[in-house]
Amino acid sequence: MRALGRGLLLAAILLVTGCATAPPVNVDNLCSIFRDKDDWYAEAADARENWGSPIPVMMAIMYQESRFQAKARPPRGRILWLIPGPRPSDAYGYSQALKSTWAEYEESAGRWSASRSDFGDAIDFIGWYNDRSRHRSGIASDDAYRLYLAYHEGHGGYNRGTYRDKRWLQSVARRVDDRARRYRGQLASCEEELQRQSRWFGIF
Repeated sequence: MRALGRGLLLAAILLVTGCATAPPVNVDNLCSIFRDKDDWYAEAADARENWGSPIPVMMAIMYQESRFQAKARPPRGRILWLIPGPRPSDAYGYSQALKSTWAEYEESAGRWSASRSDFGDAIDFIGWYNDRSRHRSGIASDDAYRLYLAYHEGHGGYNRGTYRDKRWLQSVARRVDDRARRYRGQLASCEEELQRQSRWFGIF
């Protein structure tokens, strides 16, 4: 009976953990995302306060990078079209941050225990990176199109204009901008409600 009890407890823990890291059900509506993941709004609002990056912009970039999957990785290449090969980079988590850039973020922001698979840390990383894009590349904090280009290419690449010959990347950046605009309109309709709920639960 004890073994059975331990087994049921382990199954319950695994179930709760799985639900906690599963992507939101409706990723196309920001209000639905924050209602589904009831601590995400407060964490996104903290990142906005820390770095001045609008929540819809940060969330649109995160959607593009990982579809809100906590343990997302770049797909492996193929050897002879059949054998799984190496991944193109060590990008990981909600923000698809590289290890080297994440280490720079930890040191710069003083968040030494931050995890790429934690939403609160990942959204703060995106806000931090967007703030650097503002300072290093002169990009407005609400310009999702150019912020995503800098996010993808790095500040050195963006400043050199490496994106200009990449029409596919410009197309992706336009989609990020479109999503940020939709998210902005959606958030305007529910943010007061989300703030009340956060205060009710003592998050703010």
